[in-house]
Amino acid sequence: MLSFEPYGNPTYFALLGVAMIPLMIGLLYGKRSRLYETLISIFFLVLTFGGPKWTQGIALIIYILYEVALTWGYAVYRKQKNSGPVFYLLVILAILPLTIVKVTPAVENGQASLIGFLGISYLTFRAVQTMMETRDGTLKDYQVMTFLQFMLFFPTISSGPIDRYRRFEHDYRTVPSREKYLGMIQKGIRYIFVGFLYKFLLAYYFGTILMPKLQVMAMHSRGGFMDLSWPVLGYMYAYSADLFFDFAGYSLFAVGTSYLMGIETPMNFKQPWRSPNIKDFWNRWHITLSFWFRDFIYMRLVFWFMKHRIFKSPRTTANVTYIINMLVMGFWHGVTWYYITYGLFHGVALVVNDAWLRYKKKHRASVPHNGFTQIFAIFLTANLVCFSFLIFSGFLNTLWFTK
Repeated sequence: MLSFEPYGNPTYFALLGVAMIPLMIGLLYGKRSRLYETLISIFFLVLTFGGPKWTQGIALIIYILYEVALTWGYAVYRKQKNSGPVFYLLVILAILPLTIVKVTPAVENGQASLIGFLGISYLTFRAVQTMMETRDGTLKDYQVMTFLQFMLFFPTISSGPIDRYRRFEHDYRTVPSREKYLGMIQKGIRYIFVGFLYKFLLAYYFGTILMPKLQVMAMHSRGGFMDLSWPVLGYMYAYSADLFFDFAGYSLFAVGTSYLMGIETPMNFKQPWRSPNIKDFWNRWHITLSFWFRDFIYMRLVFWFMKHRIFKSPRTTANVTYIINMLVMGFWHGVTWYYITYGLFHGVALVVNDAWLRYKKKHRASVPHNGFTQIFAIFLTANLVCFSFLIFSGFLNTLWFTK
């Protein structure tokens, strides 16, 4: 049986192109065939989780049934009651499979969990977000079949972007006008072509050609302060470039394919290397993930701390929540010292960033703001981010602890 990584090779794109033609013709004539969309979703899910990955496919099916039961059960319950303990219990249960998948390698000497599969993180975010919005009352009409389409929307299932149920439902239940859809086709095709440039040319150069050479040079150059050297610096920049072009390229494929299907999946990157500070960076980098953490962890923690008067100062509340929020993001990537340190680094960076912005506002007369300072701020932010990506890469773990 054929088995492909999503957007991994030309054959996948050829099959994708053929599958899109009937759907696109229908949308151009004002019709959306949900049956056909379901069939091609199943087809591409089988390509992703079938063949040698059949165990992941079984895990996916069990997981989806589990999350549907939780979200549907809570939607029914929420119409009658709004108990906090019940909500927290169901959220914990929804997160439990992901927690097991993330913790298992740390306690089983790198062994992957049997219940893990490609994309479990992003599906968990969708399920938890749906449950939280149900509790808030912003999501009043939960439909099981729409939720299944939302969860199993194949263009974004493996690595996002992370859509919101209500936004997806609106697109899924409507058909764009011909004029609007022609514009979506134009954008979708452009996104896919730019994705090819990013993922198969630039990411290939930085990740497959340049990084291994720099890694070897860095390992041979050990012996100085903390084993740091010019090749380590080169590796830091090459890894950062590879990470961006690979993930941004994938995201463009997912968004472009979604647009061809008449679904305006949100963008995941917005020129992040032009960010003048770390907060702006997180408004531009992996946007759907950072906004998810902002809306469903950071803001809720701030509200809870203030409601229970845990801290007297709103500033202290914000600072503590920044660090907790980014630490959770670090743990989400994996239970390793470098992922956790990466999260802590960004949490502290956000605290320092807010302190600096307050200082600038208070001392406008003495702190210059011009073209040079703007360029310097962008340069400094980019280098801080690249350093955090060096931590995130795990290469320092190899550099320091491999003989």
